[in-house]
Amino acid sequence: MRSFASDNNSSVHPRIMEALMKANNGHALGYGDDPWTEEAAHKVKEQFSRPCEALFVFNGTGSNTMALQMMTRPYHIIFCADTAHIAVDECGAPSKATGCFMRTIPTPDGKLTPELLKPFMVNFGIEHHSQPGAIYLSQCSELGTIYKPEEICTLTEFAHRHGLFVHMDGARISNAAAALGMSLDDISGACGVDTLTLGGTKNGLMGAECVVIFNQDLIKEARYARKQSCQLASKMRYISCQFTAFLEDNLWLTCAQHANAMAQRLYKKLSTMPDIKFTQTVESNQLFFIMPREKEDKLQEYYHFYFWNETIGEMRLVTSFDTTEEDVDKLIACIKTLLSSPGSLSGQAFRPACSISSPYSKA
Repeated sequence: MRSFASDNNSSVHPRIMEALMKANNGHALGYGDDPWTEEAAHKVKEQFSRPCEALFVFNGTGSNTMALQMMTRPYHIIFCADTAHIAVDECGAPSKATGCFMRTIPTPDGKLTPELLKPFMVNFGIEHHSQPGAIYLSQCSELGTIYKPEEICTLTEFAHRHGLFVHMDGARISNAAAALGMSLDDISGACGVDTLTLGGTKNGLMGAECVVIFNQDLIKEARYARKQSCQLASKMRYISCQFTAFLEDNLWLTCAQHANAMAQRLYKKLSTMPDIKFTQTVESNQLFFIMPREKEDKLQEYYHFYFWNETIGEMRLVTSFDTTEEDVDKLIACIKTLLSSPGSLSGQAFRPACSISSPYSKA
């Protein structure tokens, strides 16, 4: 199976597997009191200019839930884009865990701005109303777009001026940093965010994320929030050791650069086809476009992908660290043949890469 549905479908990088095998040696203290976790936390802290705490967790939903728990009370509002992962792809976990009202804000490109948030900065101190509490950003956004440092700085200044915290979901922050030619810190901690999910699962790890806490006032809450969010691993070394390998020799960057490059290769070829219309700029490893619906349906017999907006037939393709040029070229050839053919691909040199039309998460 070769899939363009999500970078969650990708394999595990060999260096990560090697790190896991090395960690699988004898006994070690549980819950993070082990040398692998100590080393990994040190590696994470080295990436950032501000003092921070690094706590390792299982997955993205858990990391977002944990971070938002730290910074809110049940009477608060959490602001996010209407495409935000916490609003559409986490089964209400952050809402349930925090008790907060989730205020989704329509955006043209998945990115929040102070102008979009300003109308909601009302009713402070009035006990009849939920109180503005936190802002959630995704870097990259769920539409593949990227916040530039100045945009994040403007947002964090706006939030802090109004007494709000800012959590950044960096499930694909590696792809954003690679695209901008910047460090992880340049587009997160240095811009004033209070907490960050440093993502790894979508970029070559078996399954590991890290919640980075920059705001010193939140650190005292962090470990309790992690435990209550069911994110404290007993055999923590198998989570944390992945991050040591991930950050050594900039493996995170190598993987993200390759995924982005494959997305650009795909974009350059598809953008020349008159029946394809891109709906978002291609800035990272995600591509959003539409083509004749009957061709999209037929393509799903050969490749697994998700419809993002069923109403307009908008589909999403995602490249990964292990997507090859051959994978991309075969997909392009398949689409090209479909668009030029009035019927099916029977008799053509294509076999289904995956025959699943899946309702599963588009994360």
